[in-house]
Amino acid sequence: MQLETFIRDIPDFPKKGILFKDITTLLNDSVAFKTSVDRLAECVEGRRVDVIVAAESRGFIFAGALAYKLGCAFVPVRKPGKLPGTVHRVSYDLEYGTDSLEMHTDAFKEGSNVMILDDVLATGGTTSAMVELVKKLKGNVLCVAFLIELEFLHGREKLKGLNVHSLIKY
Repeated sequence: MQLETFIRDIPDFPKKGILFKDITTLLNDSVAFKTSVDRLAECVEGRRVDVIVAAESRGFIFAGALAYKLGCAFVPVRKPGKLPGTVHRVSYDLEYGTDSLEMHTDAFKEGSNVMILDDVLATGGTTSAMVELVKKLKGNVLCVAFLIELEFLHGREKLKGLNVHSLIKY
């Protein structure tokens, strides 16, 4: 199945000059969505995954389904102020400014095998921040996986030394 045929281009969203890759059209097709989850599971085939770590919000869609399929836990990474309890926070650079992500300090046990998952790899900033959060809890990053990779933004370069998988590349 050619998953890229289920991705819709939306010009000038969220602002003029950006060609947004809309995944809702893939999510609206049960076979394409199931195929996506199955192919993401192949990234860790033969390895024990204890937890999937994913950032809000679209990454949650795939992470929940994949955690169910793999029989592992799911840990949400969120924007500041969205998680109750004690959190670790990591700030990272954006094209214009900075942003931050948070994860509970007790999200998983030290030494856990972690798969980091998101819908899109763009510049790599969000994923690098998630890797840093996992390392703060002394987790073992098995791989980072994405539905879509925007190769022209060179995000993979920020993830050197990691096992990186993407299902669709533009």
